[in-house]
Amino acid sequence: MELYTIVIILLAIAIGVSPIASKIKLPYPILLLAVGIAVGFIPGFNGISINPEVVFLIFLPPMLYDAAYNIDYKEFRANLQTISALAISLIFVTVAGIAVVVYYCIPGMTWPLAFVLGAILSPPDAIAASGVTKGLNLPHRTNVVLEGESLVNDASALVALRFAVAAVAGGSFVLWEAGLMFIVSLLGGLLVGWVLWVVFIFTVRKQRFHENVTVSLNLLIPFVAYLVAEEFHVSGVMAVVTIGLFISGHKNKFSRQVRVQSKSIWDTTIFMLGGLIFILIGLEFPHILKEIPTDYIWPLISSALLIFLVALVVRVLFVFWNKASVDRRIRDMQKREADITERIQNDERMLALQQQNTPKACRKIEAMQHNHERLLKRLQYLREYKPLSLKECVIIGWSGMRGIVSLAAAMSLPLVMENGMEFPHRGIIIALTVVTVVLMLLIQGLGLPLLIKWLKIEQ
Repeated sequence: MELYTIVIILLAIAIGVSPIASKIKLPYPILLLAVGIAVGFIPGFNGISINPEVVFLIFLPPMLYDAAYNIDYKEFRANLQTISALAISLIFVTVAGIAVVVYYCIPGMTWPLAFVLGAILSPPDAIAASGVTKGLNLPHRTNVVLEGESLVNDASALVALRFAVAAVAGGSFVLWEAGLMFIVSLLGGLLVGWVLWVVFIFTVRKQRFHENVTVSLNLLIPFVAYLVAEEFHVSGVMAVVTIGLFISGHKNKFSRQVRVQSKSIWDTTIFMLGGLIFILIGLEFPHILKEIPTDYIWPLISSALLIFLVALVVRVLFVFWNKASVDRRIRDMQKREADITERIQNDERMLALQQQNTPKACRKIEAMQHNHERLLKRLQYLREYKPLSLKECVIIGWSGMRGIVSLAAAMSLPLVMENGMEFPHRGIIIALTVVTVVLMLLIQGLGLPLLIKWLKIEQ
């Protein structure tokens, strides 16, 4: 069959599976994954392979933009500290944890190759997170943290992967260079997103009476942001997320007709892309199994299961450690706030007793009050911030499914390095990635509704 015929058939399957998933109360992506695995064994469908360029350009920008556009911006900003820890610190901890397991458990793996696989499997996927958790009645803040984390973590993982691949090719790894590259990539993506937001809102104001033009630009902007950022060698992911958050925070600048029309088009587009993605992941599983020698299949599955368990344990431990760290910081800051308040009262009492009304004393009082107000303003958020509960930590720790980004990253590994030699163990890395992603989606995706029911979590 022709490729476009297969794609149309897969889209039809994705649309037809949706009501079945609702009827049997199974997460829609998990059922699609199972259907994709089954379809992959049918002759004519097992030749489909994931093209990383298509994923990074066609699938990733609209999915990230839609998630950023629909996220609760205020809640995202309120939980930015937790989201940043999960999206940056946890990524590098996970890379190291997976690398250690791969190096000591898989024969022939060097440290650079182990870090390549660790970087590929480190970022939880925005598409998987939103797809699996949608309809499970999770607390609003838990959804925001999970989606916010998966919006930002791709930039961290892709920078780590770039350095790991360079190390495999014989390049040296310098920590300060990696850190500088990460900061430049992150800030560059933010800058590109902001500049395009300014251009976009200026264009919208000029075309305020042309709803179709505004809707069309809204559909086009994530692809433009990604391409422009990648052209400047900065994070396309951050550019898309940045402009999505900016537009989300200024929805009132659009007419009601534009908002309704954009939402309708985006909902349909994301539904079809999301369905196609999970079927493609399932299709890749039997395709990989057929390329692996029979005697290596079970060791491969065992290694993938071990990687999955290590990634899960590292994530759960990090989430609880981060909660303890945030709780301790809040207690320290609250104590500081109490000390500042007491100091203000003591100073005001002392100045009142002295009854000084000289210009110098008045300036001193004003400076003191200004300083205290500035400090109290910085601590004000503590009175409103509610730390994550233990149940929320359990759900967030369990919900770190990997998905299409990890598969695309594995497929994007070069066939031949700059020195003309083949990229070592490329097939094994891709196979481990596919099997691990499938295990994560099946085990964590099927276990999440049961975990929510067991914890008695309510919306």
